Amino acid sequence: MQTNIFRVLLNSKNSYLLNNLVRYQSTVAGVPIDRSIYFLSKIDKNEPKFNKILIANRGEIACRVIKSCKAMGIKSVAVHSDVDYNSLHVKMADEAICIGPAPSIKSYLNIDAIIDAISQTKSEAVHPGYGFLSENMEFARRLAEMGVEFIGPSSKSIMAMGDKIMSKRLAKEAGVSIIPGFDGVIRDEKHCLEIANQITYPVMIKASAGGGGKGMRIAWNDKEAIEGFRLSKSEAASSFGDDRMLVEKFIDNPRHIEIQILGDKHGNIVYLNERECSIQRRNQKVIEEAPSVFIDPETRRKMGEEAIALARAVGYSSAGTCEFLVDSQRKFYFLEMNTRLQVEHPISECITGVDIVQEMIRVAKGHKLKITQNDIKINGWAIESRVYAEDPYKNFGLPSIGRLSSYKEPVRNMENVRCDSGIEEGSEISIYYDPMICKLVTYGADRQTALNTMVQALDNYVIRGVTNNIALLRDIVTEENFVKGDITTKYLQKIYPEGFKGKTLSKIESNNLLAVAAVVYAKDVLRSRSFLNSSVKNKQNESFNLYIFDHNQLAHKCQISKDGDKFLVNLDDADSLTISDSFTLFDEVINVNLGDDNLTLQLISKESSGDISLQYLGTKFNLKVMNKKSYELLKYMPKKKQVDLSSVIISPMPGIVKSVSVEVGQMINEGAEICTVEAMKMQNKLVAQRTGKIKQINTKVGEQVEEGKILVELE
Repeated sequence: MQTNIFRVLLNSKNSYLLNNLVRYQSTVAGVPIDRSIYFLSKIDKNEPKFNKILIANRGEIACRVIKSCKAMGIKSVAVHSDVDYNSLHVKMADEAICIGPAPSIKSYLNIDAIIDAISQTKSEAVHPGYGFLSENMEFARRLAEMGVEFIGPSSKSIMAMGDKIMSKRLAKEAGVSIIPGFDGVIRDEKHCLEIANQITYPVMIKASAGGGGKGMRIAWNDKEAIEGFRLSKSEAASSFGDDRMLVEKFIDNPRHIEIQILGDKHGNIVYLNERECSIQRRNQKVIEEAPSVFIDPETRRKMGEEAIALARAVGYSSAGTCEFLVDSQRKFYFLEMNTRLQVEHPISECITGVDIVQEMIRVAKGHKLKITQNDIKINGWAIESRVYAEDPYKNFGLPSIGRLSSYKEPVRNMENVRCDSGIEEGSEISIYYDPMICKLVTYGADRQTALNTMVQALDNYVIRGVTNNIALLRDIVTEENFVKGDITTKYLQKIYPEGFKGKTLSKIESNNLLAVAAVVYAKDVLRSRSFLNSSVKNKQNESFNLYIFDHNQLAHKCQISKDGDKFLVNLDDADSLTISDSFTLFDEVINVNLGDDNLTLQLISKESSGDISLQYLGTKFNLKVMNKKSYELLKYMPKKKQVDLSSVIISPMPGIVKSVSVEVGQMINEGAEICTVEAMKMQNKLVAQRTGKIKQINTKVGEQVEEGKILVELE
């Protein structure tokens, strides 16, 4: 890739922008979107268009907007913090400019810095993506004053719909079904308790601004209401710069279904059908699909018409999403309206043929929609899995950080797969931003076809260097209830009441895993005995007597021998399997024939000690293979001393310590709050596992800590 980098002197009040770098690039990184899916959004090269658009965002959504800009022949400008200087969206854009240091409040939420970047690059319009400033009325207003188009709704619409308190009032006036609650701002903890008791528990405490699951807590009693108000208010201030809170009735066990709308500045509004978003953790979506298995045509029509009625009430234009909770009787209640491009917009694009980003840009330029409601059909099925740098074994996903040592998306060798990502091999996942790696989308003629493709895509998705949630995603898309479409927002808690523990293997699946591990070990030994450039083949010792410790630390006796282009494996003197010799030890994805079955696994690592890590059915399994002599000597090895986890408070993830609630010598009870750690704008409360006295505090407020650090010790 050829990159020309030079310094420019910025005439700006923001000193951070002075003498910064603007990058110009002639080539495009990343994989372009297959535009054949956009059969309703053909590009008219003769239509008037913007010359240059600045994307006020980062990561995958910035890359997504740039791709539509490229297709439309519009120059793009990326903004970035100092730690994002080498990010994919920076490489993809025609120009890029640094707007501040890593913390969002000093860069991506810094309106003055972004305004300066717009002026310096002479951008004619700004696409805000989602999050950050996408629903900031002040930002939209200031752009209007500059004569720069905000690619989104008007500041008036943002004020009306982006504010959850005002939107509920307007929805009620427009005849939209709403959730019972208090339609004002909650002043403090005492006021929160007062309103919660009036509505009756359970209640939802959430930020008036923003979205994405941040600044939201469910409370079932007074104690949880006080705690939820405090944590949510702090998250809201950190994420959106707005800590106003509201309280409403929490509808237990519903589905979360949303309607995508699209309107122009000439009064034309259409709805692009629904998206099923019920699979959530901590109020953040994990897997979405379009359409929903639950919604019938009549309910779809009613929800769409109510969404349009609400949009008309505020003169809405551009893309927006009305979110609803739907009960078991298909009664739906307005939840909120997101006045921006939604994270999961690709699945709506796949089933309608509409490029939502392209239409947002056209609408901002003043063009009419080319589509009417009669044009919008349901063409097949699409499913989106949010691939995160998270540990799914910790509360369904606590953030992970690190550098991607290997990264290969399945889109390169599979059909009907789309990857909307903002990273590449070598990219770093930091503590400062959302840990999303990719939105993995599969589509097909029907739901089962899309699901089957998703399974294959997850099996072939190579991610090394950071912990990720592929194990959870794959388990969900093959789980019986999900496959039947029997889901609610309580799905994860219902299916995994003790938390996600990884794939539970059957006897046959366990044998398959052990057999492949034995083949990996045997291939490694045989390779070490071979001689380069030798025509003599050593036929001695092509059979081995091994012992394999499975993922539960149970030992299995194994005999394995090489027979031409296959291996013969016998486990525990009982089960015999034949495995094709069809992969090398350098392959990250290995495809083998095991009897009549075709298996796809990933070889994560192998060590000379016999430690082998394989990803099978989405889950990573650590196994140990050793020869008979080593196994016999194992009984003489000393046992590793176990740490008493009840006496220490360990950071479950990398992050920043936001509060420490105890002092040395203080007596605390089991369940008492010890400290709070924030990562990717989410605050996590750490509590004592037993009653005791604080012996030592190894951290302080504001400190950046690594996963596994001992923060507090008890006597």
